[in-house]
Amino acid sequence: MTPSLPPSARQRLLAADHFYSGQLRHAEKTGPLRRLAIFLAHSGDSWLWGLGLALAWRFGAPAWAALAPRLLLAIAVLAVLIFLIKRLFRRQRPQGEWGGIYRATDPHSFPSGHAARMALLLALTAAWGPAWLAWLLVIWAPLVALARVAMGVHYLSDVIGGAVVGLAVALPLIYALALT
Repeated sequence: MTPSLPPSARQRLLAADHFYSGQLRHAEKTGPLRRLAIFLAHSGDSWLWGLGLALAWRFGAPAWAALAPRLLLAIAVLAVLIFLIKRLFRRQRPQGEWGGIYRATDPHSFPSGHAARMALLLALTAAWGPAWLAWLLVIWAPLVALARVAMGVHYLSDVIGGAVVGLAVALPLIYALALT
């Protein structure tokens, strides 16, 4: 038998999640902060990272020839895991109009694939290099996660859960490659 929270505690947690997520929301506002959030929210897209890593693998320095395929494989494994978890939880995305492509192709919000991907990339680049990318991701990854909440396609718990899943996938990969 699985332990679960009493209904009142679960309701309080969900209410807090909705409240704080709403406080961060900028999807319906105008101005430079919204434009920045849109840019950041899209900068974690899987196709963008896949294309960038494929180009780095093919045309980049020799160090990228070893790193890029590892990162691409890790992203693919993570994507399958995120898909399975989303199918298990089936949490609907917050109401809204922004992010139609995400809403149409994936109506489920928990866990955030963008937050998971960015946490995975942060952990793997911190372990495998290059150091400049790891430091950039220390700043970029949380901004992508928060931008997903700001644009109304995720709740805070979705991005926290996604980051945890991303790190949970990264750590055994780091350990396994350290043994080889």
